[in-house]
Amino acid sequence: MLDGRRILLVISGGIAAYKSLEVIRRLRERGADVRCLLTHNATQFVTPLAVQTLSGNKVFQDTFSLTDEHEIGHITLARDCDLVVVAPATANLLAKMAHGLADDLASTALLVTDQPILVAPAMNFRMWEHPATRANLATLKGRGIHTVGPNAGPLAEGESGIGRMAEPGEIVAAIEGLLAKGPLAGIKALVTSGPTFEPIDPVRFIGNRSSGKQGHAIATALARLGADVTLITGPVRLADPSGVRTIHVETAREMLGAALGNLPADVAVCAAAVADWTVSNASKEKRKKYPGAPPPAIELAANPDILATLSEAGSARPRLVIGFAAETEKVLEHAKAKLARKGCDWIVANDVSPATGTFGGDFNSVHLISASGTEDWPRIAKADVAERLAWRIADFLKPGGAE
Repeated sequence: MLDGRRILLVISGGIAAYKSLEVIRRLRERGADVRCLLTHNATQFVTPLAVQTLSGNKVFQDTFSLTDEHEIGHITLARDCDLVVVAPATANLLAKMAHGLADDLASTALLVTDQPILVAPAMNFRMWEHPATRANLATLKGRGIHTVGPNAGPLAEGESGIGRMAEPGEIVAAIEGLLAKGPLAGIKALVTSGPTFEPIDPVRFIGNRSSGKQGHAIATALARLGADVTLITGPVRLADPSGVRTIHVETAREMLGAALGNLPADVAVCAAAVADWTVSNASKEKRKKYPGAPPPAIELAANPDILATLSEAGSARPRLVIGFAAETEKVLEHAKAKLARKGCDWIVANDVSPATGTFGGDFNSVHLISASGTEDWPRIAKADVAERLAWRIADFLKPGGAE
């Protein structure tokens, strides 16, 4: 049930807007307090009067309404709720959200809200499959926005394909799932992400091309399922995930220290691309280049093995330790060897050779390897990889759970 939960429903301009009326009815039946915001185009498909009658609340439409701004204000409207739902979410509105546009009340509210957002896409199948829409959706998922649908079936234009908005029952079920206590409630999770930078001198370092997108997405997905998440990240150009405690480090030794300092934990996901070596003769001053002089010798030493250390942490060892294997050749062979060598429970293996676009990209194709075998996952958005992995973790950690 949704007794007392406050939901802001944004209805945008698509033929599927008529389904939003049934969504409102079902939410009210479950005890939710539903406020509705209509775009200008939405009023071409459903009337404000019908929406107001079903919701029992005033309908909001105009950014510059002096009455609305006096009574509640668009910022309060966007924040005074437990969840923002966009149904239908047109390709246009998804594009506005992805690019941070705020040219009407709906896009302004979506930009200013600090609450979780669930979108139910609805559009022609060619619009859904367009690279721009796919990229926009990947961007939004990377920011932690939830989705439900779309489904396959007949479309308004007489065509058929993927693009139908999820049915009202599916949308309400997704809302209940997001607002309910998650399956990882009470679970403490530790996630490492990004690269590590090993200094050569105060201005130079040894590093790698990891963007941290996959590790940050995993931290977000675990938090969504109710886990208490600590994210330890190397230097990345990503915002700290919402609802996650984030610790910023630079070197492998700093990352290991932070990881050990946050034990015990129930699950550890080592998604960081930790540098294998550090510079043992790092200079405290910038190394200078002189005409005719040979380059300075750089001496390397092995970095601590964070994954192996967590796997051998004795009584403080997490119940589930997951490592990542970023390979450029013989992906499964090397990953299976790493699983045996490190002593962890699962390895998530992926091909990061330049042709795949995995490093820095929004998509990934992985293999989940454990003692019971190998699962080959299709190429999907990194946010979807994270969500699928989070649910696998939840299944494993639940009472009686197994691989």
